[in-house]
Amino acid sequence: MDPGNPLIVQSDGTVLLEVQNPRYEEARDRLARFAEVVKSPEYVHTYRITPLSLWNAAAIGLRPEEIAHALEDLSKYDVPGNVREDIRDTMGRYGRLKLIRREGLLLLISEDEILLTEIESQREMYGVLARRISPHAVIVDPLARGQIKQRLVKLGWPMDDLAGYTPGAALELSLRARAASGASFALRAYQEDAVAAFHAGGSERGGSGVIVMPCGAGKTMVGMGAMAALQTWTLIISTNTVAVRQWIDELGDKTTLAPEQIGEYTGDKKEVRPVTITTYQCMTWRPTKKADFPHLRLMTEHDWGLIIYDEVHLLPAPVFRATSDIQARRRLGLTATLVREDGRESDVFALIGPKRHDVPWKDLEKQGWIAQAICYEIRIPMPRDQRVEYSVSPRSVQYRLAAENPAKMSILLELLDRHRGDQVLVIGQYLSQLHAIAKMVKAPLITGSTANRERQRLYDLFRRGEIKCLVVSKVANFAIDLPDANVAIQVSGTFGSRQEEAQRLGRILRPKSHGGQALFYTLVSKDTREQDFSANRQLFLTEQGYHYVISTGLGNGEERGERSEE
Repeated sequence: MDPGNPLIVQSDGTVLLEVQNPRYEEARDRLARFAEVVKSPEYVHTYRITPLSLWNAAAIGLRPEEIAHALEDLSKYDVPGNVREDIRDTMGRYGRLKLIRREGLLLLISEDEILLTEIESQREMYGVLARRISPHAVIVDPLARGQIKQRLVKLGWPMDDLAGYTPGAALELSLRARAASGASFALRAYQEDAVAAFHAGGSERGGSGVIVMPCGAGKTMVGMGAMAALQTWTLIISTNTVAVRQWIDELGDKTTLAPEQIGEYTGDKKEVRPVTITTYQCMTWRPTKKADFPHLRLMTEHDWGLIIYDEVHLLPAPVFRATSDIQARRRLGLTATLVREDGRESDVFALIGPKRHDVPWKDLEKQGWIAQAICYEIRIPMPRDQRVEYSVSPRSVQYRLAAENPAKMSILLELLDRHRGDQVLVIGQYLSQLHAIAKMVKAPLITGSTANRERQRLYDLFRRGEIKCLVVSKVANFAIDLPDANVAIQVSGTFGSRQEEAQRLGRILRPKSHGGQALFYTLVSKDTREQDFSANRQLFLTEQGYHYVISTGLGNGEERGERSEE
């Protein structure tokens, strides 16, 4: 306890962090391992310690004593006793119940006989538990391995799944020491650590979980490392056909897999091979709203030993349900952020697995593995006639009116003029706005309706520098490799989506051949709902240590901690 410290820990698990304190960055980085940022106004940021944040901390090896020590070391005042007890109790729940396989039976076991009796009596356990065979073991329906994990998380008792995995069909592969393209290749130290955390030496303690690392840090390489460690048939689910083909290119370049061992399962092709890459959209396609999802059978009809969920935070509900049925297969989730705007982070925890490894963005920036980035929020007043229309419109309409503020166009033109020599992405949400921008600046436009072949052609031209500016919709949020893009201008976004903000910054984070900075601009209509949503969008990046320079127009830039205001 020291009045000069940056934290105030409150009895409800809320933690206040003083931004101007000399120990601010240290406190932010330590908090990020076991707490979630809630809001980040100018001077004091608010975090919350939640059961899920503590269970994920437990999964990566943090102990309650370490968290309590961090809070005590950084707090201005005494840490409330109930907070220490809550941390110890919540983390102590992780793994009190275990799932094992014994003599062909799937068993839920616990050393605490009374706890097992309590769980048996819960209405939520109906249909997933069979009969008690000893004071410390209950038979579990083998088809309910996923359901019981979900239900126990909701009851506050996250289970440790030690029942093991099917090995899957064998597949011999290794990572090349020199890529087929001729460049030397090896996993970076943090990528090796991520693979090791997931694999856990091949024991039942590994084999399921999520790896969190920034866009551009090589999540694909971690996936390939896991494949090389497991030597088994692998299904990879990614975001779109362009991302599928990037996986195919990387696998061909950096592994010993032959082309005929790698299959594309998309709207264009339906190849099932030892390594098959598909999309969430393909998996969730169905001919009518009441029909079954025919392609979901891909997950169960073949002898996969590993399923990789690229951008796991995007998992749609049908894939969640299918994942519940395939708990005997190893599952690896890859993402830049575990944030889900639908609040289903606990389902990712239960069905894919806990967070196994988390690489802070700023650590990799300091090491030079991702580009240094500066973020700007430019607040633009609405013209008077649009402001009048905004003021009398329903709240459901106001956000779009603000997002499509025509005054943004002149600022956009100034920014493009300022960055004439750079590789610039203009990113937005609304197609009418993007079509108008593309026409105005005479730049190509990529949207969901752009054919895959045309998308690939435009991306290739951009990579070679033959196109200096691309206008893109939200289809470019994910898994697009544009290493020389160094400026992103966000003209509109999906309300307060934190994951989208992180992904869009990620488009420009790959290290630059010239070693320069990445610049991320967000154009926001001043004093509107868009400005309010912008504050929420920036929360995850604030937690990662990014500063937003707030300005009105292109002058008056003022860096105000991590956020200028709520």
